Amino acid sequence: MAVVNVGSEMGSVSQAYLDSQAMKEARSLISELCRQFYTLGWVSGTGGSITMKVHDSSIAKPQQLILMSPSGVQKERMEPEDMYVLSGDGAIISSPSPKPYPHKPPKCSDCAPLFMKAYHMRNAGAVIHSHGIESCLATMIDPHSKEFRITHMEMIKGIQGHGYYDELVIPIIENTAYENELTDSLAKAIEAYPKTTAVLVRNQGIYVWGDSWISAKTQAECYHYLFDAAIKLHQLGFDWSTPDHGPIRSDRVPGVDCNVSKKARTMDSNCNLKSLPRCIVLDIEGTTTPISFVTDVLFPYAQNNVGRHLSATYASAETQEDIKLLRSQVEDDLKQGVIGAVPIPSEDSGKEEVIAALVANVEAMIKADRKITALKQLQGHIWRTGFENNELKGIVFDDVPEALEKWHASGVKVYIYSSGSRLAQRLLFGNTKFGDLRKYLSGYFDTAVGNKREIRSYFEITETLGVDKPSEILFLTDIYQEAIAAKAAGLEAIISIRPGNGPLPDNHEFKTINSFFEI
Repeated sequence: MAVVNVGSEMGSVSQAYLDSQAMKEARSLISELCRQFYTLGWVSGTGGSITMKVHDSSIAKPQQLILMSPSGVQKERMEPEDMYVLSGDGAIISSPSPKPYPHKPPKCSDCAPLFMKAYHMRNAGAVIHSHGIESCLATMIDPHSKEFRITHMEMIKGIQGHGYYDELVIPIIENTAYENELTDSLAKAIEAYPKTTAVLVRNQGIYVWGDSWISAKTQAECYHYLFDAAIKLHQLGFDWSTPDHGPIRSDRVPGVDCNVSKKARTMDSNCNLKSLPRCIVLDIEGTTTPISFVTDVLFPYAQNNVGRHLSATYASAETQEDIKLLRSQVEDDLKQGVIGAVPIPSEDSGKEEVIAALVANVEAMIKADRKITALKQLQGHIWRTGFENNELKGIVFDDVPEALEKWHASGVKVYIYSSGSRLAQRLLFGNTKFGDLRKYLSGYFDTAVGNKREIRSYFEITETLGVDKPSEILFLTDIYQEAIAAKAAGLEAIISIRPGNGPLPDNHEFKTINSFFEI
């Protein structure tokens, strides 16, 4: 074995680590696993590969050494000394010595850049690349599908984070002439599917990772089982992607997500293909979130904590800016005779008197449900404290997280447009019982862009999003007047029907939905 620049590449890692028993055992283990995988048809014809971290409890996982099988060799005949050793950042520390003819000179796996993505993006402990025929055929049943989906199969329980009743979703990326050219598309798939532990490559194979070699191997076996099951069910005319695995309907492509395909296409209720919009803009109240959450939880929390918040943060630059905006708003309100507006005394009157006047004005604004920046900005700061103290938790309808994930995976850009401040929007979607949903959102609009019932607001959004045509934007709202304004600006508008929403005018002529799954 040739050792290269051990000192400079290893950094704080000792030579003892390189020569450790753990290293020797890991080398032998990769050889053994490759022989097993060969018998399974995963690494025949010198294809496929395996890599794993060499465990050392004294070294943080990202810095642990990496063993990697070489490229272009008979995997079933590999020996422990044939492995490459890499640092945690992917630099080659040692390589195997050349073997006599007819062996080719040693070469590190062509999959190395892809393996490193799993190590760096998912903190993996091992990665397996298989060319098993099942993984190839599973991607070929529908050449336009960007996902493989299956549910209600026992072996789904062997996939990290999944149970029998769950739908297992695996992204599919397109193959290229050279393995390393897949690196960017694999990284994008890993980012777009935070729950996945595998990525399929069409007509080629699969990459599977786990916290350890045991986890990666177990999941790889389960994935191949599920692919084989799907292929056999397909041959029998049964649909593997539905809970009952009944006969495949003539109007449906099984295993294809009804919301995702090659060119951001989806299917209607009968699973007929249709196009998804380029951008989706979502209202919050009555659309993603029950109106009752805003009226019964957020507004009362802000109202009950105005005085406490202002007193605790009075001297901060942020709160002083909030007070400045409120003063300006109240001055305008007084000139216009707005009910509930009371003068705010000067700073010379003392902190307590200023706060008391601010509280009175804010309470009146909240009671009138005013959509003004001064109020929304202060509310956002109060809610931030509530979320940070775990006194608040964002609520969204159950269909929202999955729909956001699917749209995101389809390449659709999703935005929020709410009368609540952008800070409040980020807080709500960043702190839900489903976790942080902000990774599926591309941006936020609030009243700074304009009133939601004014046409010019939607012109402004169209300009900001930079689409060629306003009709490429779909706006979802529960408010008829907002839908009217959006439609007048050229956007497609759909009205959301949710529990607790207000009635709509008769013959309003807008399409309505009860769930995001209908998009």
